[in-house]
Amino acid sequence: MPLFMSQKINSEIADPAFYVRDIPVYGRAILSPMDGFSDLPFRSLTRQLGSAMSYSEFVNAIDVVNRVPHMEQRLSYLEDERPVVFQIFDDDPQRLLEAALILREKNPDIIDINMGCSARTVAGRGAGAGLLREPAKIERIFASLTKAIDIPITGKIRIGWDDDSLNYLEVARIIEQNGGALLAVHGRTKQQAFRGPANWDAIAEIKDALSIPVIGNGDVRVAGDVQRMRDATGVDGVMIARAAIGNPWIFAGLDREQVSHSALQEMVVAHLRAMQEFYGDQQGLILFRKHAARYISPFRLAKSERERLLTSETANEFLALLELLSQESMAAQPI
Repeated sequence: MPLFMSQKINSEIADPAFYVRDIPVYGRAILSPMDGFSDLPFRSLTRQLGSAMSYSEFVNAIDVVNRVPHMEQRLSYLEDERPVVFQIFDDDPQRLLEAALILREKNPDIIDINMGCSARTVAGRGAGAGLLREPAKIERIFASLTKAIDIPITGKIRIGWDDDSLNYLEVARIIEQNGGALLAVHGRTKQQAFRGPANWDAIAEIKDALSIPVIGNGDVRVAGDVQRMRDATGVDGVMIARAAIGNPWIFAGLDREQVSHSALQEMVVAHLRAMQEFYGDQQGLILFRKHAARYISPFRLAKSERERLLTSETANEFLALLELLSQESMAAQPI
């Protein structure tokens, strides 16, 4: 499967930015695991541009244990994506252990426990950010997984359920004390979801309190925010989520306005073709639309033009119309 072949930094000419236990990580910026986005095609192109690790879309431990067929596609990866991280979620410590043991057979480098998803269907059942309300359960999860599994077990958290329960330091220490090898921190509460400012001071507190690597997440909107977060918090790495959609060049240190029209065209073609190769022609085109909407967001398109583009029935129709509309958009912009 050709798809995108990642161009990882050569370890012979660059020192690792940090280690996850004994696993070197070459780079500071990392694509965040995002349901519906962090699939193999998108991960691979961001790796080409500089993302330092490959986190899978999060997967339900129930589906893993039941060996639901679609899990195979969600957990597909390329060898040159390593280090590869499988992220799982559940509210049941025993089922998480069973799922992790099954996933270990697929030879990832790391298994990550999601304790940050704020979606009602996840957090509402006590999984994802819902686990933050039960630190004792988090302790059981990490104690059992790190004892049973030989690869690093890591976690991703929010800073608390709400402003009245900011227990991030307690949870962070529990994870480290029970063998966790790295902690990623989204600097918002579950209640905030993605609203309001991320609390970088809380991330800095966690970094000061732990000896394992800490990755910061939240309010990274432009390329310069990666270093700004590192300066403000001291984190070892920075996760980029929504800002990477439509601008994967952020991993190369570029903001969208710095990307040439030819580079955009090349990326859109490559991304779309990879989606079709991975998912099939029709499904790949349909699933690409959410990316396409962000790629074209800077263009001055009428609503009817945008709708026509995003409902194209074939890849060739989409690409031809994209070229026409983008040229018209650029011509309409003042010099």
